[in-house]
Amino acid sequence: MQNTEIQDIQRIFSTRLATLEQILSLGEKHVAGEGEMAMDAVLQARLAPDMFPLGTQIAFACNQPRGFALWCAGQPYENLDPEVKTLAVARSYIQNTLSELAAIEALDTKLDEIKRTGLGPGLYCETPGRLYVSDYLMPNFYFHITTSYAILRNLGVPLGKADYMGFLMPHVRQES
Repeated sequence: MQNTEIQDIQRIFSTRLATLEQILSLGEKHVAGEGEMAMDAVLQARLAPDMFPLGTQIAFACNQPRGFALWCAGQPYENLDPEVKTLAVARSYIQNTLSELAAIEALDTKLDEIKRTGLGPGLYCETPGRLYVSDYLMPNFYFHITTSYAILRNLGVPLGKADYMGFLMPHVRQES
């Protein structure tokens, strides 16, 4: 049995994590003259006082595909530490998450299973795996990647939509 649905989910998560890594690299280049400590300070930047900082956004973005990979493997799940204070930790989260995604061996039938998802103290939902991916993981994943992009853009990092949508480049063609 071919696992096209699981593979597509892996592809989406992996290519968007590569986008997150790329926008972090552009942020690093933007503050390069200020040294490594400058980028570590950037990880504490927020869009608004009541929003989580960039480092936490990266951890939360990684939590979504990690949760999927661990669920597929039947392993217990814990969120990553949201206190991301260095670029090295942020990058390790991304790389480790990519490795966990690559290791998925579940069949597409996993997506038929019911997934219980905690939503905070005393709250949870139970959904089929496909709904867990489409209505919980993906929206959260994109929210935290978009917020990471927005924080860096707000700090003056020269990012554009092409940086955010770079995963489309293999499909772009020039009309003749």
